Amino acid sequence: MDSAEDHFKKVVHNDANENASNDDTDSEYNDSEEVGFIPTKEDEDSGSTIDSDEEDETSDKEEATITQIVKEQEDREKETEDTDYSKAYNILTTEEVTQQASQTEGKDFRVLQHECDSQSPEIRKHLEFLKKLRLHIWASLSRAQYVSLLKDFVESEFFVIDGDSLLLMFLDEETQYLNFFYQIECFLQDFTEKGAKYVIVFFEDAEQMYFPYPHFLFLRTALIEHLKHNTGTTVHTEFSNCLSSKWEIFLKKSYPYFIIVSDIGLTSLQTDYLSIFIAHSLSKKINIVLTSGQEYDILRVYGYHVQSVYKHRLFFQKHEQDLRYACENLVRYEEPFVCLYEHLELSLKSIQKEICQTVHLLKQLWPEGSDIRRVVCVLACAVGLKIYSNMLENANTSMGAKTEQSARGRSKPLSPEGAAELCRLQCLTVAFLLHMPLSQRAQIRIMKSCWTKQVLPLIKMQQLCTHFALTQLSDTNDWKLDLTYLPDLNDDSLLINLAHYYEVEYTEGLEFKKELGKEMENEYQCLWDTVTKLAVKYSFGDAFPIRKTSQLFLEQEQTLCRVYEEEIPNIGLIPVKSDLVEDYAGDVLKDLPVLESNDPAVTSFIKHKEFDELHHWHSGRPLTEEYERVRCNADAKSKDPQERRRIQKLQTFYHFYGSTLEDSTSKLIVCQEDVSGNANAAVKKTQKKHKSKAETIAEENNRRLKAKEEKKEQEQWKTLCIPTEKEIKANLTVGINKLEKFLKTLKSKSVKFSVEMRGLSACLEVWKEHCRQQGNKSKDLSKAVQVVRRIHILLEKYQDLLEKPHLQKLTRYLRLLGFENLACSLSGQTEENNDQNISNYAIEVGPARFQLQYMDYYLLREERNDPDPRVQHFIPDTWQRELLDAVDNNESAVIVAPTSSGKTYASYYCMEKVLKTSNDGVVVYVAPTKALVNQVVGTIYNRFTKKLPDGLVVCGVFTRDYRNDVMNSQILVTVPQCLEILMLSPRCQKWTKRIQYVIFDEVHCLGGEIGAEIWEHLLVTIRCPFLALSATVSNPEHLTEWLQSVKTYWQCAENTIKGSSTNSEKNFTRKCKVKSKVQEQKKSYHVRLVLYEERYNDLEKYVCSLKGSDFIIEHCHPCAALTVNHIENYGIPSDLSLSPRESIQLYDTMVKVWQEWPRAQELDPEEFVSFKNKVVIKKADVRKYEQELKKELSKWIVLGQRQKVNELLEHLKPKPVDCPEQEKWKHFASFVDKLHEMDKLPAIFFIFNVDSVEGAARNVFLSLRKKQKIEQDPNTEREKERLRDELRKVKKMLTKFNPQGTKKLSSTKMENMVLLLTTKKQLEKRLKRLTAIPSAYTYADPKAVDKDTLMKIFHRLRFERRGDLQRMMALRGIGYHHRSMAVKERQAVEMLFRLGYIKVVTATSTLALGINMPCKSVVFAEDSVFLDALNYRQMSGRAGRRGQDMIGNVFFYDIPLPKVERLIKSNVPQLKGQFPLTVSLILRLMLLAAKADDKADARAKALSVLKHSLMSFRKERYAEILKIYFMFSLQFLIKEGYLDQEGNPIGFAGLVTHLYYYEPSNFVLVSFLVKGLFHKLCQPIKGSTVFSEDVLEKLVLILANLFGRKYLPTCSMKYKRTFCQSKVFLEDLPEDFADAVNEYNTKVEENFAHFLLTTAKLADTEQEYRLPLSKTDFTSKNWHGSELASSLMDNTKSVSAISPFACLSGVVDNDLFHGEIINKAVLRSLGINATNCPRLYLNKYDNQGRRRPLNAYALDFYKHGSLTALTTDNWLNEGDAYYALKDFSLLIKSIGTSLSELCDDPNDNVLLAFQQLGEIYEEKLKCI
Repeated sequence: MDSAEDHFKKVVHNDANENASNDDTDSEYNDSEEVGFIPTKEDEDSGSTIDSDEEDETSDKEEATITQIVKEQEDREKETEDTDYSKAYNILTTEEVTQQASQTEGKDFRVLQHECDSQSPEIRKHLEFLKKLRLHIWASLSRAQYVSLLKDFVESEFFVIDGDSLLLMFLDEETQYLNFFYQIECFLQDFTEKGAKYVIVFFEDAEQMYFPYPHFLFLRTALIEHLKHNTGTTVHTEFSNCLSSKWEIFLKKSYPYFIIVSDIGLTSLQTDYLSIFIAHSLSKKINIVLTSGQEYDILRVYGYHVQSVYKHRLFFQKHEQDLRYACENLVRYEEPFVCLYEHLELSLKSIQKEICQTVHLLKQLWPEGSDIRRVVCVLACAVGLKIYSNMLENANTSMGAKTEQSARGRSKPLSPEGAAELCRLQCLTVAFLLHMPLSQRAQIRIMKSCWTKQVLPLIKMQQLCTHFALTQLSDTNDWKLDLTYLPDLNDDSLLINLAHYYEVEYTEGLEFKKELGKEMENEYQCLWDTVTKLAVKYSFGDAFPIRKTSQLFLEQEQTLCRVYEEEIPNIGLIPVKSDLVEDYAGDVLKDLPVLESNDPAVTSFIKHKEFDELHHWHSGRPLTEEYERVRCNADAKSKDPQERRRIQKLQTFYHFYGSTLEDSTSKLIVCQEDVSGNANAAVKKTQKKHKSKAETIAEENNRRLKAKEEKKEQEQWKTLCIPTEKEIKANLTVGINKLEKFLKTLKSKSVKFSVEMRGLSACLEVWKEHCRQQGNKSKDLSKAVQVVRRIHILLEKYQDLLEKPHLQKLTRYLRLLGFENLACSLSGQTEENNDQNISNYAIEVGPARFQLQYMDYYLLREERNDPDPRVQHFIPDTWQRELLDAVDNNESAVIVAPTSSGKTYASYYCMEKVLKTSNDGVVVYVAPTKALVNQVVGTIYNRFTKKLPDGLVVCGVFTRDYRNDVMNSQILVTVPQCLEILMLSPRCQKWTKRIQYVIFDEVHCLGGEIGAEIWEHLLVTIRCPFLALSATVSNPEHLTEWLQSVKTYWQCAENTIKGSSTNSEKNFTRKCKVKSKVQEQKKSYHVRLVLYEERYNDLEKYVCSLKGSDFIIEHCHPCAALTVNHIENYGIPSDLSLSPRESIQLYDTMVKVWQEWPRAQELDPEEFVSFKNKVVIKKADVRKYEQELKKELSKWIVLGQRQKVNELLEHLKPKPVDCPEQEKWKHFASFVDKLHEMDKLPAIFFIFNVDSVEGAARNVFLSLRKKQKIEQDPNTEREKERLRDELRKVKKMLTKFNPQGTKKLSSTKMENMVLLLTTKKQLEKRLKRLTAIPSAYTYADPKAVDKDTLMKIFHRLRFERRGDLQRMMALRGIGYHHRSMAVKERQAVEMLFRLGYIKVVTATSTLALGINMPCKSVVFAEDSVFLDALNYRQMSGRAGRRGQDMIGNVFFYDIPLPKVERLIKSNVPQLKGQFPLTVSLILRLMLLAAKADDKADARAKALSVLKHSLMSFRKERYAEILKIYFMFSLQFLIKEGYLDQEGNPIGFAGLVTHLYYYEPSNFVLVSFLVKGLFHKLCQPIKGSTVFSEDVLEKLVLILANLFGRKYLPTCSMKYKRTFCQSKVFLEDLPEDFADAVNEYNTKVEENFAHFLLTTAKLADTEQEYRLPLSKTDFTSKNWHGSELASSLMDNTKSVSAISPFACLSGVVDNDLFHGEIINKAVLRSLGINATNCPRLYLNKYDNQGRRRPLNAYALDFYKHGSLTALTTDNWLNEGDAYYALKDFSLLIKSIGTSLSELCDDPNDNVLLAFQQLGEIYEEKLKCI
């Protein structure tokens, strides 16, 4: 079959190839955003030590660093705003721009449009601009990021698909008409199934570009009508073009997620038109997704996403006039006309007119309407024939004999009779379409004949007629048309078959009636009769005979029918004798054919043996465990003193790091070996009837101690009482903070009560004093808030201590505040009306409103007062107790609770329980990132201390980079990939049985893009209970049900395992007596779901924008994010919560908008049932009020008050001002300062670009420094310099004294030395005083951290690349955090921020996932595709520190308002399963089952993975498909020599499983090895074991092609360009390696095709015969057969596994053996696509047949070693580039290690080459 590329080349004028010149010229295009600071260049590694004794050197270094960054800042400011495009090279000829018709259209049919005067200066300027536009678009698109597109989920919001781009994706000369619609519907249905909402836009002006292509023009028109009438899709056709004002209004109003658009058109004109569309969309802050390169799996759609940035807006502003002029030029045209056979001319207007008249006539003939297929057929035939006959007549009369001479060189027109015959065939085809079912049409033979040159023009003209007919009919509303079958207006394949039949096979002796069938004959007769009636004055003969003339319609020399050269091989399975296979797939095996043992296909598979014998290798030798290969930091079992010292240092650091996470001191755990795991201690206590003497004495002692402590606290309060009162009166905020700090130190409730009472009195005095001062002026109610707050606390927390005098006092205070009703409510009296005494101090607001509006976040939450003996430092909530109960009962639990709600406490309680129970039990903590691993380890070290036998430790770590104490720790903290290695390892079974609990933190990663299947494998393979924690799971019930089904499976499996317990297990149990006790205790298989939705602190959102140099910070009410449509269709999102203040704001706005609102009085806060006369309104009461208001808002819409709701939402909306990106970043430091003034720091500023993260932090740092320089005394700098000079001199003099020889010094010299030392100290002291940063120029809080701690943290940065800069920033309270930083740098920022020293941190999303860095405010400072619903929730969850902040603040700094609204109301995506099996995973499971000591346990684990995927949960059909996939994967593994027929691993199975993460490259690597290709390549330099640069480069090229596969957008290759250092596009594999890949692919495709052929029987037949989106059914119910139809069938054609729609385009079962066609051909209801086939694409093509290039980053880095070059040339950002290189380096090492274990000969060339390459690559990476 032709490739996709060939098809598209037939119809596309591919300017990408024609315009690119072969000359390479420089392009300095830099796509980094203009943000007011320069992206970081590589800083020089100073590598020096910061030492307090060398102050002058440090300051020199600091000065150098500052000078460097200031210079960078200045360079950045000098940069021009726009890029110089002239250096990117491109040749564009005038002909290409003006050319409209494709060369393939030929001379016999042309649509002629206007020509441009290419020499006019205006046109030349226009062409120059188009060149600039193309380069601008190319530069933007080349940086596109390949991402998952449907991350957010807001039911009411949508993205836009450009209709013409959609059309271009599937245009193909060979795709049959109905199949074209099927493919488009599949594409759209893939989005619909995943919950996406979209609209499709066809611009009116774009239609003109299709006139030279009538086939595509009428497809476009039919598609528009079909989508409008037969699907629920919204289709917009009212916009003239992308620059129209209507379109701009639409964009502004709806702000779509993104626009899907193509970057290439049918012609260069259309490409330019699309470029203008892209430029315009990006300038309107709307992101672009390219149609090119889109892929999908069961869960996601991936595509190239282009983020709109300021540069795009700047380009549009600068060139708006040019763009408008270009757009007008592209779509402006004079009336086009058709030219047939070079001399027959016709205006398109006349076709339109004729259609209009004929439709009018047809309405009279068929007044009751009809099927669209009949109508379009008769219109196209009648109008086509009329116009054609007319043209011939006119041509004959006007030209006469003169034309004879000139006519010799052109095709002879088709005769009118011939044209009529062609129309008869078309009518007959439509008759077939109306009655013949799709199942029959799918079997029609595949003809390869083509129309002759005489017939083609007429067909094209009829297609034009069809287009105009459809356009005319779309405006007809007074006629009943059935538009259901618009996608099936014609079938070219069927028409050619009929033409061939009547031209070649039909013989005169055969009677026609017998063949056609009555039904078909009547239908055809009716159609032709109508055509003749519509033709009016022309006569075209009767319906029969169909052919009279001998005119040839088809080219004779072409092959007629497709011949199937390849026989589909018999599908037979090689028999596998394995219990595991039988257990899992036995039920499907009985239905599958099995080959006989003597079948030639069942061979001995000896290739690996041959390879081994040849090269001294042992491919079957077991390899070391993956975890053994990871660098070991420390091992407690080691006796090496150096390693012991390293352990101590590591533990000291973890203790220190942990101390910044929590205040608590480490708890000594004593192993209570007699305590059973069921926590029956409490029960035992209650069973004791009498206390022992010892217990009585202990209780008495405790009582005495408490009394003593209370007395001490009372004394303390006595001394502090008066100073505290004075402080409160002097400054209320400071005084109250001190009071609350003091209250936290107290333990005695009675003393706390006294403090609270005195505090209340003091607050009241402050209020009274304030009222007296203000007189009649407005009062500051925040002072009254403190009074009422203290009253609330006293009434709620000290109710038992309140006596009558106290209550009277509180009543009096309430009266004083003017809350008479509350005073009466408290005292139980009726209301009195004596206003005189209280008027001076009364709050002029109702008590309920006052509490909601002003107390707001101070309102108390429902909290339990009864302590829980299991928890020491706080009183847990009910849901937290439920968690602790689950752990006590050995149950599993899924915990979904907001960030910082305290869900992780259960994890540490669980650890403590296991530590107490025995020395052998293990808890595994699974965290998604290494940063989170370090955090948990620090917390464990800080919390727990336990004396363990030598060689055992409390905590171990295992990540891909390092490990320590994996097997000999009681708590292992790890990442999912590493735990999976241990769980599926045959040699770690004993260890896995010791696991008592597994804690999964951030379990929502189960729905992530990368590594989600690993979380799934872990959840199904663990035998012990687990805790699964997350803040963002939207379907926890479904998740819990699935996990419960897994636990039920394990309950049955463990009963079976117990019965067949192996000796090794018994021995193991004997060794660990305690462990056996644990196993004896009752095991629970129950999975609890614990849901808690309430955040501890409310979050308030603010929208910030820049106006001039001032900031507008507006409160963003959550309801402002809603729209009337959203509320009406989907309700108000359940997690859209309001703070008390926001509830009042909503009520007030409702009253304002609808003054006659019937429930206004009832919902008035003072009258609301939950608030009325209530002294203490709690958060729970406010929630009821909030729910009531939300219900009422929804009810307004039902009551028909849509307009009022609209007005209300508009009223709540903030009105931000758009500001240029450059300005935004220029004023970033001022914004941080503004937050500082508002007391909103500490804050985390989330920015998604690594360069911008560092740049923003530097910006703030330089701003503070500049401010200090301006405001400080100019003499200070001179004084500092003078002191430094003196200090240098003194130090120089001191060096002359020999420190060892001080005893030998004379007394004079001794005195001199002492004097010098004293001088040195004094100079240092003075210098320190001068260099100290004044508090006005730093955000750092020096009180937060003592000097020793600070120096300890800074000491860790001394050898880091940017250590100096980070230290200087930290001293000003600033830090930055991203994943490209060194671990020590990140940890320093984390610790200082947690300790409260650093107050400003700029960060990427690395801080989103669970890192404990709570802050007062979170700021989103940059929009990005990665700022989605999940990240927003995770990031905003950091705001509001429990116990420190009463409220969290979220600021959106210049984020588009529609995006803000979307984030506020969007739901997090649901967790769904994905295709869980890969060939490598199956091999790993077979390896586990075969090599494990405990076979029963291993089999149970393997079956659990196979049977319990989330995807197949409650979906039987999917379960069956997975079983068949499993069987065919086994076949592949056996045929390739990785498994024998008993299912045992052989050959290179170990090597393949070690590289499982890189499937299918792991299999290809082994095939290279087995074929000896590596041995052939790796030849060292003669006489040495060193390899030449050429050999190593080739090796990197091969590995990059296999393992470093990052695809770039196809358009990135559009222009030839010289990059600075990189080659950018990866070269192809060397020929012999490419041949090996092709051979591997052939085997894989054959195997996958057999899999598809076998699973075909599971397809849903009913579904397969319906179009996926419109559900149009093609199973005809009234087909009575036809002899003619039967004669057109091809019985040799096999289409059992092909979609019947694809069959129409000639696709057959044989084509499944060619991977490219799979997605277009496979049966859709199976849910399988090409991503499930482990094929390694040598070349990948997009829908337009353009090659998708691979990024050469791995090879480029090997050549130049520069990370900066990868960011500038290779379009990667620094963080991604660094991690990709690190992975690549680890991979080379892993391959080298595996090969060394498999090869006996240490001097084997391949082995040496890999080792040498690994060392070089690692060294280059270290030098970054």
